[in-house]
Amino acid sequence: MRNLKYIFVSGGVISGIGKGVTTASIALLLKKAGYRVTPLKFENYLNIDAGTINPIEHGDPFLCEDGTEADMDMGTYEKFMDEDMGKENFVTMGKIYQTVIDRERRFEYKGEDVEAIPHITDEIIDRIHIAAKKNKAEIVIIELGGTAGEYQNIFYYEAARILTLRKPDDVIHIHVSYVPTPNHLGEPKTKPTQLSVRTLNSMGIQPDFIVARSNKPLDKRRKDRFALFCNIHPVDIISNPDLDTIYELPMTLHDQEIDKRIMEKLSLDVREPDLKEWSTLIKRINAPKKKTIEIAIIGKYFGTGDYQLKDSYAALFDAIDHAKWEVGVEVKTKWINSELLEFKGKNKEQIDIEIKKIIGTPDGIIVPIGWGKRGAEGMIAAANYARDAKIPYLGLCYGMQLACVAFARGVIGLKDANSTEINPKTKNPVIHMIHSQKALMERRAYGGTMRLGSWEAKIKKNSRAHDMYSKYGNISKNDITSERHRHRYEFNNKYALDFEKKGLIISGRSVVENLVEIVEMPRDFHPFYVGTQGHPEYKSRPTKPHPIFISFIEASSR
Repeated sequence: MRNLKYIFVSGGVISGIGKGVTTASIALLLKKAGYRVTPLKFENYLNIDAGTINPIEHGDPFLCEDGTEADMDMGTYEKFMDEDMGKENFVTMGKIYQTVIDRERRFEYKGEDVEAIPHITDEIIDRIHIAAKKNKAEIVIIELGGTAGEYQNIFYYEAARILTLRKPDDVIHIHVSYVPTPNHLGEPKTKPTQLSVRTLNSMGIQPDFIVARSNKPLDKRRKDRFALFCNIHPVDIISNPDLDTIYELPMTLHDQEIDKRIMEKLSLDVREPDLKEWSTLIKRINAPKKKTIEIAIIGKYFGTGDYQLKDSYAALFDAIDHAKWEVGVEVKTKWINSELLEFKGKNKEQIDIEIKKIIGTPDGIIVPIGWGKRGAEGMIAAANYARDAKIPYLGLCYGMQLACVAFARGVIGLKDANSTEINPKTKNPVIHMIHSQKALMERRAYGGTMRLGSWEAKIKKNSRAHDMYSKYGNISKNDITSERHRHRYEFNNKYALDFEKKGLIISGRSVVENLVEIVEMPRDFHPFYVGTQGHPEYKSRPTKPHPIFISFIEASSR
């Protein structure tokens, strides 16, 4: 049996340069070459998982099929490899510390003085082997969070050094670093990467490859400088320039034969990856689009200081991309802070005028995930506006719940209807917390305690939801489908009959607890008005766009 192979991927100079995309691209190339590969992300923070982190702080936590709330890189791995990731593929430093301390408390170290080395590093190495075993991997690719030289991740690098010492023929190290081109100089500068490689060297690690992130492809001079100062052959300096889409990166790396060089260095059979499906995807992405449509996204996590960022809704933007390529249209997104849509003391006519000024008349409106009271009334106003103006609407989790609140107020006539998350004292709690969640909240058990992961739902026949899932083969013969969930509040079934009498269709209910999963407006009343309690954005992949997003983009393009 072949020895397990290890590929460590580290970063230098700055964060956010694409370690995750590089890891996913290499994993794809090796998988398409016929090897069983699993990627693994080690995060620096002391949180046990990403579920309690503000999305503005660290981006949209990615939700896995097994309920793991993880880093966005899990989503990148899934999208490139077309495989589900799980808890074994995501480890935080908090989880490492917790495990070691719990073992010490149980006297499992037999009276040893528990220290960072070897106990923390051994736990890190154990996690690598757990991921490999769970996924029956021949090659495990380990992405190290942060950048080389940070105090938070030094034990990850120590573990990599120790593993390299133990298994020198089975380990390689890839360093992804940034090569800036200052405007006042006009040429790429290699010194920052030289310094980050020197930091690696000081920790006992010599990288086998440098993947150089830059605005343009590296020229021969820059590769020669790297080779001289970083002690690496020029052929192992891989250029990673800015691309039109991240999905072009596997082809860019393959053209430079990094996959071949990796197989050679690890003494593996050199195989040519089958990239036909990926080439077809790139052609579809780059194909001329028949029209451009505008989608307004009404969210509350766009701002970070004086800047706006997409990372808070990363999976949503990816799902939109996947669907637009499938439909063959270009999508222009308009980001709107939901707090801008809140107008206290004005009547409905005045509010509608103000909202139209801000939102305009886009081809579609999405209200995505959200938490808490801030900006909620703006989201409710957007749901009302989309319903009345007959603009295609997609509500995701919070967006589904607030669409129900909007319907209760605007159609049923329950003027004080609300979610108890927003107003715990509302007389008409059309969205509320079920008993099992109340008990958790009373114990202040916030982390990992929501309705998480994949839940099955029964879809009503002849509904729009049933048509969407059926068209793309995402439903069983007995009308069952599943979506990933990440929420605490639910539709209050006491009000279901009132909603249905006024025309709202409850087209999906959970198999286990009969909870409302999908609501929609009748087709003869609205071109597309759908709210889903699940998160289809987390299941969308570039080669398999999600049916709900395809249908929404199709409706918006009409």
